[in-house]
Amino acid sequence: MTAETLRVEGVGKSFKDKRIIKDISFEVRKGEILAILGPNGAGKSTTIRSIVGIMYPDEGSVTYQGMKTGEIPKNKIGYLPEERGLYKKVSIMDIILYFAELKDYPKKKARERALYYLKKLGLEGKEKSTIEEFSKGMGQKVQFIASIIHEPELLILDEPFSGLDPVSQDVMKNEIKELAKAGTAILLSAHQMNVVEELCDRLFMIHRGEKVVYGKLDEVKAQFGSYKCTLRGQNTIASLEKLPQVNRVEQNGETSALYLQQDINPAKWLRQLPETINIQELSISRTSLHEIFIDIATDKNLLERNDQHA
Repeated sequence: MTAETLRVEGVGKSFKDKRIIKDISFEVRKGEILAILGPNGAGKSTTIRSIVGIMYPDEGSVTYQGMKTGEIPKNKIGYLPEERGLYKKVSIMDIILYFAELKDYPKKKARERALYYLKKLGLEGKEKSTIEEFSKGMGQKVQFIASIIHEPELLILDEPFSGLDPVSQDVMKNEIKELAKAGTAILLSAHQMNVVEELCDRLFMIHRGEKVVYGKLDEVKAQFGSYKCTLRGQNTIASLEKLPQVNRVEQNGETSALYLQQDINPAKWLRQLPETINIQELSISRTSLHEIFIDIATDKNLLERNDQHA
């Protein structure tokens, strides 16, 4: 079994009389990428801040290789916050070296690594530029370099793809994969579900401060994401809703999305379609993580249906 690096166990936090998170438990293992997901206000940031020691939970514990939050050496953890914390009028090289110094990382080695990552992330020759000269995406790359400059064993990334164009997103994704491959334990918070599907080994989804989903990506999709039939043709919603094993129908013009029941057999279901259904194009696929996220974040229909089928 992969070695456990970070353990969050029974963590809860309240502000005044408002409960923000309750009984949050998960672990991050060496060399894996765990996604922490949830809608705005779900409690992700509070959970992350409890891990890095910005705040302390009211109950529960956060341990890193057996050490509690206050005992964890700062040079073991890298943190890219959602809110930027870079000095606008300082050169990016000085910023990166400053962050390395805070983590007691050798200056010469930090400079070498900074130049290496600036080149990899398309910022070669920009080391004397300042953040105020950069676009939001370029600043995000600098923030990312600052979070990994000291070779952390645990890396926490809060919305690392914010402001990045598609090309830069791909570069960042590849770097995150390489870090995990080298053994870094990574906790990733992101709203781009397609990126999460591509990057993450496991996921932890939080809603209204409580855990709703936790497990391997393929297991979560199999458990909560049934099949979806996308159908193009002239059909009424009423006629499609009458089809067997259809939970709900969404329609946009001539394109209809039929969300099927959990225990569906796609081949058998297709053979049962009546001839009265107008079919110009048809495809069946698993519902995406994005759709599972939206469903859980809004009304939890998928979870309720899963309980019924359990």
